[in-house]
Amino acid sequence: MKFKVALSAAVAAIALSAVSAPVMAQEQEDEAARTLDTVVTVGTRVANRSALDTAAPVDVVSSEAIQNIGVGELNQSLSVNLPALNFPRPALTDGTDSVRPAALRGLSPDQTLVLVNGKRRHTASLVNVNGSIGRGASAVDLNTIPNLAVGGVEVLRDGASALYGSDAIAGVVNVRLREANTGGAVSVSYGWRETEYTTPVVAPTAAGVPDPGREVTRERSDGHVATVAGWKGFSLGQDGFLTLTGEYKDQNHTERSGYDFRQQYPGSQPAAEAEIGRFNAWTGEPDLEQISLFANAGYGLANGAELYGWASFQDRETVSAGFFRRALDDRNTIEIYPNGFLPKINPTTTDYSALGGIRFDFAGWDADASLGYGSNKMEFQIIDTLNRSLGTASGTEFDAGGFEHSQLVANIGFVKGFAVDGLASDLNVAWGAEARQENYEIFAGEPDSYRNGGVLLPGGGSTASGAQVFPGFQPANELEEDRTAVGVYLDVEANVTDALLLSGAVRGESYSDFGEALTGKLAARYDFNDAFALRGSIQNGFRAPSLQQQYYTTTSTNFINGVPFDVTTFRVDDPIARALGAQDLDAEKSINYAIGAVFQAGAFNMTVDAYRIDVEDRIVLSENLTAGNVQDFLVSQGFIGSGGGRFFINGVETETTGVDIIANYAFPETEFGSFTATAGANFNKTEVTGVPAIPVLTGLTPPPVLFARTNILTLEEGTPKDKFTGQVNWEHGPFAGTLRAVRYGEVLVPSNTPALDYTLDPQTLIDLEARYTWNDMLTLAVGADNILDEYPDAAPLGLNSTGNTPFSSYSPFGYSGRFVYTKATLNF
Repeated sequence: MKFKVALSAAVAAIALSAVSAPVMAQEQEDEAARTLDTVVTVGTRVANRSALDTAAPVDVVSSEAIQNIGVGELNQSLSVNLPALNFPRPALTDGTDSVRPAALRGLSPDQTLVLVNGKRRHTASLVNVNGSIGRGASAVDLNTIPNLAVGGVEVLRDGASALYGSDAIAGVVNVRLREANTGGAVSVSYGWRETEYTTPVVAPTAAGVPDPGREVTRERSDGHVATVAGWKGFSLGQDGFLTLTGEYKDQNHTERSGYDFRQQYPGSQPAAEAEIGRFNAWTGEPDLEQISLFANAGYGLANGAELYGWASFQDRETVSAGFFRRALDDRNTIEIYPNGFLPKINPTTTDYSALGGIRFDFAGWDADASLGYGSNKMEFQIIDTLNRSLGTASGTEFDAGGFEHSQLVANIGFVKGFAVDGLASDLNVAWGAEARQENYEIFAGEPDSYRNGGVLLPGGGSTASGAQVFPGFQPANELEEDRTAVGVYLDVEANVTDALLLSGAVRGESYSDFGEALTGKLAARYDFNDAFALRGSIQNGFRAPSLQQQYYTTTSTNFINGVPFDVTTFRVDDPIARALGAQDLDAEKSINYAIGAVFQAGAFNMTVDAYRIDVEDRIVLSENLTAGNVQDFLVSQGFIGSGGGRFFINGVETETTGVDIIANYAFPETEFGSFTATAGANFNKTEVTGVPAIPVLTGLTPPPVLFARTNILTLEEGTPKDKFTGQVNWEHGPFAGTLRAVRYGEVLVPSNTPALDYTLDPQTLIDLEARYTWNDMLTLAVGADNILDEYPDAAPLGLNSTGNTPFSSYSPFGYSGRFVYTKATLNF
């Protein structure tokens, strides 16, 4: 039924375009101005096929669109240009503050495959285990690629496991690197948050009576970001190139808390931050310092073969905060922090990759072979903190250990066109194989980051072990695991008639850890005339469980009724996890259906695509199983002192339906200059149709819930119901400008207590940039992202009892307010 509604919306949009587009088309004859009339390399293995001629929807985001933005992150650039992609910018989520995930079509971040120049990119080592969008996922960190290194981005909004293997359930993002053998540019930008926001507080009046209607308005000028970047092209031989890109970024944190209205000190000292005139929390953008390097090269050999390759490196250091420990808090050692303390997480992420390949002719086949390696390592320092169990002997900074993920990929592919009687085009046949090895390692921190020193609380009770806000990884958590995967594929495509395009693909994969997967895809396109075409596809897909999901483990000490218990995120093969019913993870499986239309008329084009994606055996992180009956059950199984924990499970089933609409138009030239416009919309709905149960626990009273209301509603309503994007670019001589608007639809912030749910109302953010180019060399730009300084709705007081967290990380655009900036680019 929902798919029929989505289809009806698609048909209505097609009918609307058929009425309005011809009028606009009469005004413009230059079809070359179409944004999407660009050759693409994803979704098809036929050479020279444009985005408007494919059987599946492909968006092309130009390098100019990526760079004409203030917040210079690739994920952010894609988010404001693509209505189907969201980048929520969470905070107070430990390592996720540093490696933020993006999501396509409301699905999990790890259900989108990321390629660089058509080759699989390695994922981040971080697994998101806190309460952010994408909880339980390990995804590729696109922000390891500097914007100036990008020549363009192709986004395939269609399942593609049969074409590319695991992870391509929601679609594929292909980053095409800049290729240049001459020229170059240096860019310097500086920006900051200039903003004002209002939050509700419960603070005592002069008479000492709580005043729940009080609000606090703050003006902030923070989050300063300085970026220096550049690229240079070099010639290699007659036809070769080497393009080098470098970027350095230094970012200060933003702080969007309210007053902490709780009593701060013991005894009769001042009761609240408002009376002291102090804000004690961070929540927002992190401190960040990073350097990124990228090299991309190609070289033609005398025999017609072509060598190619690229390499990258990034070192990123971030600092983000946890929750404030007041001076009177039992977790504080007042001799060390007489005013309380704000513990901070200070991870360093080292990311590097290298890939080399050759394209050559093999018995009439166009062959492509490559070997690539990528690694992502995250090392945690915990600063401005303490280990309460060590008392006054505690340090304030700890090495907490970390983790690393790497992959080695070798592949070879062959493509050839065959003349077949009766077909209107050559039959394009592609086949090949890929082998991949992945490794995952957890390494322990220093002993004081995780051990318990035995110092008791003033009342005599025990205290938690390890560094506060992020206890270190223990030797028992250390591991090094690997797996291999081998896949083969066959892909065929041809025009059966001049109007009818058919394609099909099949792929088999074998994994050393979970077994085999077989996927297939059928797609078709029918061009009724030069202006109108219908397209559609059906396919099954899969996503292999990541090594992070199978083996991530960490332990912290929690107190339950005053008794210390070790609460653990278990790997699925841990004996305690097995006792609780954990099983080896299997692959997620999907079936994708899509139908759409393409309309072209002169300088106007429009695509409308409806989709349905059914996913079964989704891998999720369970709830914390720490209830008293769970502890008793574990004791009965011989596990003494374990407070339970959580682990990854299969079993959640979802149904996602939606419609994407994208339109482009190049206006006729005027005396005021040239204008091009792009508009888009995404309507998306996910429904959880099944949740897992573990038989061994269903006999407990009450039975533990493995996947509770908050996480169900996060999948269903934690991303915008709809999203609209619009952009106008203007050029007139040396002057140019970009005006962009993004409207984010309604989002639910759920709770396990229904009465505490609240809704983030739709918000529209407007970006504006003006540019002037002098002598075709120097471009100066000034602008503002979120120029109207919009914020998400503040949390109800019942969900912000400290006053420190007025905004939710479910906000689809973050909550740091207006960003103003200036930028200078010198081209040479």
